[in-house]
Amino acid sequence: MNDIQINAAFDSGNIIVNQITGTTARLAIRKDRESDFFQWFHFRVACSVGDALEFHITGLAESAYPDGWVDYKVCVSEDREYWARATTDYDPDADGGTLIFRWEATSDVVWFAYFAPYSLERHYDLVANAAAHEGVRLRQLGTSLEGRPIDCLEMGEGDKQVWLYARQHPGESMAEWWMEGALDMLTDPQDPHARKLLQTCRLHIVPNMNPDGSYRGHLRTNYAGVNLNREWDNPTKEKSPEVLCVRNAMDESGVDFAIDVHGDEAIPAVFFAGFEGIPSWSDAQYGKFTRFRDALARRTPDFQIELGYEESQPGTANLSMSTNQLAERFGATAMTLEMPFKDNKFLADEEHGWSPERSMQLARDCLATLAELVDEV
Repeated sequence: MNDIQINAAFDSGNIIVNQITGTTARLAIRKDRESDFFQWFHFRVACSVGDALEFHITGLAESAYPDGWVDYKVCVSEDREYWARATTDYDPDADGGTLIFRWEATSDVVWFAYFAPYSLERHYDLVANAAAHEGVRLRQLGTSLEGRPIDCLEMGEGDKQVWLYARQHPGESMAEWWMEGALDMLTDPQDPHARKLLQTCRLHIVPNMNPDGSYRGHLRTNYAGVNLNREWDNPTKEKSPEVLCVRNAMDESGVDFAIDVHGDEAIPAVFFAGFEGIPSWSDAQYGKFTRFRDALARRTPDFQIELGYEESQPGTANLSMSTNQLAERFGATAMTLEMPFKDNKFLADEEHGWSPERSMQLARDCLATLAELVDEV
């Protein structure tokens, strides 16, 4: 029996191969550049049809979110289009925390990832296809530290300024699948909710704020090892030009409503984090957020309000985070949307877990909710 071959030398690839014996491999995850964060992995396996593949990713007790491995299942694909979940176990006591997963190959090549990847090539296709629609403008707001464009799609004729942005944390690839769903809806001339939004809003959509980290297979940081969602109070061209160019564009337009799209490693649900604790907090501003949150919960069972993050106490909000900064800076109805790497425990799917398709559908539900409440937010 020949040894399998493992490779991660491609867009968003990340894995360290420590040992291969036949169809079993011992692996580890490479840290983000200039950072101690690690959790994202993405690699391909050259094998033979019928091979019983087994992988051990070790050292995970030191990963960014060790609780994220409990009840998690690895994403797997044999064509890079359809992503399922592999049989997966986590042993916190083995080799510093070990994820063990298995797959019987029905192809000569198999891809494994922390979540279904969203490549930079797909990103470029996404923005090009959206920009080809009438009324859509593609702006390059700036460049990343490695010179990649920070793309922003603008559309709509209304006065309400809506900002949607994703992948500050590049390993949270479900965020750009959400963006694909949003852009598919907004560029569909037959969608009534999209038509309403385009009449009443000016939409600014940044599908990927961290193209360097995305390409490099990072979990959480840019090329300089900086967490972009801790830069919004003082972004700099030396460390965080990605945030600086987006925030400058926001200063030009103003912000009435904003969603920062993310993924959460540990919590098996979809939820919002708001802006509790900002200095200028008011019942009126926060009421706009809660009305939108509760309306989305009524619209789709994939969204819920039971699980989420602990709310900040009055006056303790971290203004380096985008949602808090935009709520304070502009008086915006701002929120952070979190989707699971695992599954929605309230509506579980054993074969797929949380998926690209559900991320895209959630975007449509978010925008339909916004269309119905646009005059109130």
